[in-house]
Amino acid sequence: MKPERRERTVPGPGQESVWDYPRPPRIERSAERIVVRLGGIVIADTTDAVRVLETSHPPVYYLPRSAFRPGSLEPAAGRTTCEYKGTASYLSVVTAERREEAAAWTYPVPWTGYQELVDRVAVYPGRMDSCTVDGETVRAQPGDFYGGWITSRVVGPFKGAPGTRGW
Repeated sequence: MKPERRERTVPGPGQESVWDYPRPPRIERSAERIVVRLGGIVIADTTDAVRVLETSHPPVYYLPRSAFRPGSLEPAAGRTTCEYKGTASYLSVVTAERREEAAAWTYPVPWTGYQELVDRVAVYPGRMDSCTVDGETVRAQPGDFYGGWITSRVVGPFKGAPGTRGW
């Protein structure tokens, strides 16, 4: 039995509905200022991000690997495969004060159409001290698998919470 989806939230002025995002996902460049903090310090700060937009998911921001503080990313165990983007490798995010195992991922050799993800890293916002988009603190996408970034710019409902896997 397919889980019942709540009704689509109608976006207000300046908002986007995740139900208007495409499948397969689209990559969109973003000049928004993205700041990621862990262990009390800024580990990434950039205006050169890309957003991956996919039906029912909040955007996932991918930052250039070079935007991360040196030594803050270390290889981690595990791999997953996205039917569109390819095989993801995981990274642990570390500072002197804190370590989050497999809290980030990258696509070293993404599949056709997603080459813009090479040398870019996404983080699970709920595993960081904070992630901000143009100064707005991000809320993490529900669940423990997807890494979407929820801001006031996007409306749902969002996939990820219990009972939404079949959406």
